[in-house]
Amino acid sequence: MKLNSVIKKAFKISLWALLVSLFVILITNLMVVWVNKQELVFSKKDLSNTKVGLVLGTSKFLTKGGENPFFNKRINAAADLYHSGKVKHLIVSGDNKYQSYNEPRYMYQALIEKGVPHEAITFDFAGFRTLDSVVRAKKIFGQDSIVVITQEFHAYRALQISKKYNIKAQAFAAEEVPLKESFFVRSREVLARTAMYADLYILNTQPEYLGERQPINIGK
Repeated sequence: MKLNSVIKKAFKISLWALLVSLFVILITNLMVVWVNKQELVFSKKDLSNTKVGLVLGTSKFLTKGGENPFFNKRINAAADLYHSGKVKHLIVSGDNKYQSYNEPRYMYQALIEKGVPHEAITFDFAGFRTLDSVVRAKKIFGQDSIVVITQEFHAYRALQISKKYNIKAQAFAAEEVPLKESFFVRSREVLARTAMYADLYILNTQPEYLGERQPINIGK
């Protein structure tokens, strides 16, 4: 009987812990969308002209083979904003931890192929996470105002980080990837939003690497 009582108590505790966790995940996801939806833009005509666009990195290729549609659509959006004059410069920010994996270099090459000039692109090789990319845009590259370029579901998190660090930001929503191709990535984002609130307001998590400032100075 005593063992059964312990098992029942452990089950109740586990159930309550699960319910609380689900509630926290739900609330943080609702909050990040509600608070930042006004800064998310779907059309170029609704986007304020801003000097610098921050292109958030992702792998060019899928693990199962073939090109990553998230990558291609972000590049298309970034190139379009540059050629339309909505931004004058692009920071390509992503992971570069391994010699064989270089998100910024792939983004740079793709943008060059779309006619964006070399001098209009800055590498950020230490954008290991969304937090790193956004914070480094200010602390390393000296930008207090940016346009974040990524898909809608990802943009809300970047906008919340921007608010925390007093960066005036809009996000331009790149074309979405069909749900059947993006379900895993979207599911992961649900948890990433909750983790972001912990990083920003509880743990005070900082970028993995900062280094020397490299301000981007752009004329009028």
